[in-house]
Amino acid sequence: MDSLAWILVGGMLMSGIAMVGSVTVLLPPATRERLLLPLVAIAAGTLLGGAFFHMLPEGIAAVGLQASGFWIAGGFTVFLAMEQFLRWHHSHHASKASQAPAPVTYLVLIGDALHNFLGGLGLLAAVATVLGHTPES
Repeated sequence: MDSLAWILVGGMLMSGIAMVGSVTVLLPPATRERLLLPLVAIAAGTLLGGAFFHMLPEGIAAVGLQASGFWIAGGFTVFLAMEQFLRWHHSHHASKASQAPAPVTYLVLIGDALHNFLGGLGLLAAVATVLGHTPES
């Protein structure tokens, strides 16, 4: 299988796995409400586990403890500021009767889009490296 096929198959598998959660939209509302809290807990635990057990040790080894701490604190601060601004903007400019999405939904969409884009770049880079393709070749 050539490298493009591997990239496409890997991308489709990653997207398929990511889309599993969308199946909950098809469930009855009562079942969906009962599953919501455990699914969010699993998602949060998975993300925190990946960050604390894989990403942070690698970052600390690569750039040192002080620099890693700076970037971690900076990331938390930026996303907290974005959330607070969106909540403030939403509460001051949205009509009380409107059913506009909550500000957190915008953060989720922005984060998910960035995550998918960077994941695709990482997948492409990994497959190209494994198959021996470099930009120069």
